[in-house]
Amino acid sequence: MKNMKSTLQIRGLRQRWVVNTIMPVLMMVVLTVCLFSASVTSYYFSTMQNTLRSKAKAGADFVTSYSLNNYMQYYQIANSYAEGFEDKDRLELQFLNGAGQIQISSYGLTTGTSPGTSDIQEAVETGDIASFRGRDPQTGENIMSVSCPLSFNGRTVGIMRYVTSLQQVNRQILISILIVILIAVVCIAMVVFSNLLFINNVVEPVAEVSQAAKRISAGSYGIQVENRYSDELAELVDNINDMSLKISQSEKMKTEFISSVSHELRTPLTAINGWAETMMEDTSGDPEQQRRGLGIIMKESRRLTNMVEELLEFSKMEDGRFTLSVEQVDLQAEFEDAIYTYRELFKQEGIELTYDDGGELYEPITGDPERLKQVFCNVLDNAAKHGGSGKRIDASIAREGVYLVIRVRDYGPGVPAQELPFVKQKFYKGSSKARGSGIGLAVCDEIVRLHNGTFDIGNAEGGGAVVTIRIPTTN
Repeated sequence: MKNMKSTLQIRGLRQRWVVNTIMPVLMMVVLTVCLFSASVTSYYFSTMQNTLRSKAKAGADFVTSYSLNNYMQYYQIANSYAEGFEDKDRLELQFLNGAGQIQISSYGLTTGTSPGTSDIQEAVETGDIASFRGRDPQTGENIMSVSCPLSFNGRTVGIMRYVTSLQQVNRQILISILIVILIAVVCIAMVVFSNLLFINNVVEPVAEVSQAAKRISAGSYGIQVENRYSDELAELVDNINDMSLKISQSEKMKTEFISSVSHELRTPLTAINGWAETMMEDTSGDPEQQRRGLGIIMKESRRLTNMVEELLEFSKMEDGRFTLSVEQVDLQAEFEDAIYTYRELFKQEGIELTYDDGGELYEPITGDPERLKQVFCNVLDNAAKHGGSGKRIDASIAREGVYLVIRVRDYGPGVPAQELPFVKQKFYKGSSKARGSGIGLAVCDEIVRLHNGTFDIGNAEGGGAVVTIRIPTTN
């Protein structure tokens, strides 16, 4: 159902993209073709009209240049001019009388008829050149005509008229418009083709990736988008798949963390409640029994306090409120305090804690003593918790270049190789069955980072895990 919905959405996006892209281009092309057609038509007709007007003016000037004594002399001049007319294959030259009847024609076929076009009457009335474009009332053919009055001694004796068919001009205009339309169709086809390529190569893949991102944001963590793309889009899909996988892992770790914390809180609370009820119901007043019960209650209360402090530290770290109270710190002294504190506790559990300071005293550094002490205690506690089965823990401090380097190594089973990249991530507990919230090492890593140092966890040669802390002597 979701795939069908996604397909419909992508199809709708494609249709909207085509309409929004092609329609403006199509409208612009149609407008361009219309403007071009109008311009070409106007150009051809105005050019032809101007040419005819020039010929008519020149012809009228030539005819009227003669001094006429009678009508027969005018008729002879007009007839002679018509017979010698050079453009008779393209134009028809006519001489009309004042009534608009043809007297002489270069074609010799229309003598005595009246063309009946508006240019004739206009030329007679205005005494100036007049033109006409339209259908010939006699033949129905599209023509263009220009009429020029012939005046002698201030009297109009006739009209010189040029007539030409518009068939060839209309054909030329049509061919020009068809060529432009063909070019426009090719342009639109190229736009459509390029848009389809763009849709197939960019829009649809982006829509698919967008749908996958929406599903991830809606809670479908861990889904993967099929990466059949290239270049930047392939990199985007890889990043989204990686993000989806990491979110899924983070959600899984958070769920495990909540379950683990709930279990970790329940265990000491059960012990505290159980021993409190036992001591309240114990009427014997046995001091040994009371001492044992109080010891367990104190131990479990301390564990609860440590867990709450870890959670508070993690909350500060997430909110950006995790800060340092910086001062001059004797890093060696702080580390040795942690060693001496845990040495006796480890001894009770049968674990030997050795310490090597390299026989040197190291100068103070700039840092937060409480935070650094927290790191040392957490590392030593983890060494016993996860590697105490080896019954031995080695701790050392030494100078390496500009760093003071602290190492804590246990002789337990070590960390599985596949879990090493994740052991410092919050909530991560891996395959370990030891108690804990899974955020202690993340807090330690953040504290060391704020001191411009590094916090590394690895496996030592010969077995066991080793924690390496590097703190720069100068900031």
